[in-house]
Amino acid sequence: MWTTEAILQILTSGLLIGLMFSLVAVGLNLIFGVMDIVNFAHGEFLMISMYIAYWLFTLLNLDPVYSLPICALALFALGVATHKLLIARIMNAPMLAQIFATFGLMIFLQSLAFFLWKPDYRTIGKSLLTGRIEVFDIFIGLPQLFSALGALATAGILFFLINRTEIGRALRATSEDREAAALMGIDTDRMYALAWGLGAACVGVAGALLATFYPIFPQVGAVFGLTAFVVVVLGGFGSITGAFIAGIIVGVIQVTGGILFEPAFKNIFVYSLFLIVVFIRPQGLLGK
Repeated sequence: MWTTEAILQILTSGLLIGLMFSLVAVGLNLIFGVMDIVNFAHGEFLMISMYIAYWLFTLLNLDPVYSLPICALALFALGVATHKLLIARIMNAPMLAQIFATFGLMIFLQSLAFFLWKPDYRTIGKSLLTGRIEVFDIFIGLPQLFSALGALATAGILFFLINRTEIGRALRATSEDREAAALMGIDTDRMYALAWGLGAACVGVAGALLATFYPIFPQVGAVFGLTAFVVVVLGGFGSITGAFIAGIIVGVIQVTGGILFEPAFKNIFVYSLFLIVVFIRPQGLLGK
C-alpha cells in the first residue's frame, strides 16, 4: 500500500519532468499555431542545444546555468535560419511537401550528429546544480528542480509576450488570417520567422536545462520530440495553454506508469491516452 510520502514523491517527480515536456511542446505548438506547419525536426533542435551546452562545459568549463542564454540565442538563430532557408520556400507547397521538408531536416540533423559525435552517450559532470534537497521526506534533485523552474519561467515569459505585447498581437493576427494581417501593415514573413525563432528558443532553453541531468546522444531529440507531439495533440493544436497543461499530465502519467510497472513500459500509458484523445476529442483539451 502506498504511503502519502510515496504518492507525493511520484506527483513531484511527474510535475518536474512534465514541465520540461510542456516547454518543448509549447515551442512546437507555437510554430504550428502561427504557420500550420508541423516541425518534425523540433526534437533535433533540442538535441543540438544539449550538445552546445555539453561542449561549452567540456571545452570552456562553462556551466549549463551560464550557457543557458547562449543556447537560447543559438537556437533562436537556427529557427530563423530554418525559416529563411527552407520553410519560406515551401510555404505555398502542398502539405505533403511541407511534411517531407521538416522530416528530411530531422533525418539530416540526426545523421549529422552521428557523424560528428558518434552514438556515444555523454553527460555533464559535476555542475553548480549537483545534489538534491529533501522537503517533508520528498527528495528533489537540484538539476530537476532548477530545470522545472526554468521551464516555468520561460513559458511564463512566452505567454506574456504572446498575450500582452504588440509583437504577440501581431503573431496572433498572422495566425488568424495572414492576408488580413498584411493589409493591416504587419510584416507576416517577419512574424513567421519570429515564430520559428521563438519556438526553437524554447527548446534551446529546454536543452540547456536537460543537459544538467539527462544523457546526451544523437537520438535524444526523438525521445522528447515524440512525447512533445503527444502533448500537443492532448492539449490541442495551436493552444499554448493546452500544451502546457498537457505536458504536466503526461509527465505525471509517465512517472506513475514507470513505478507501477516496469520503467520500459511507462510510455504505454502515455500513448494509450494519446489514442483515447484522438478518438474521443480529436481537437484536444483546449483546441478548437
